[in-house]
Amino acid sequence: MDKDRIAGAAQEAKGAIEAAVGKATGDAKLQADGAADKAAGKVRNAIGGAKDALRHKL
Repeated sequence: MDKDRIAGAAQEAKGAIEAAVGKATGDAKLQADGAADKAAGKVRNAIGGAKDALRHKL
């Protein structure tokens, strides 16, 4: 498993928690930051998945 997949999943989880806390407290900035972290984590996870796929084909 590629390290980008692990880091991406962690960042995605962190972003989801931030967004939820921001929504619960009414903090729009925290909610937006959480959503951005979650999206970045998804991208990083996808990059790691692509690296894994390439590694297995070689």
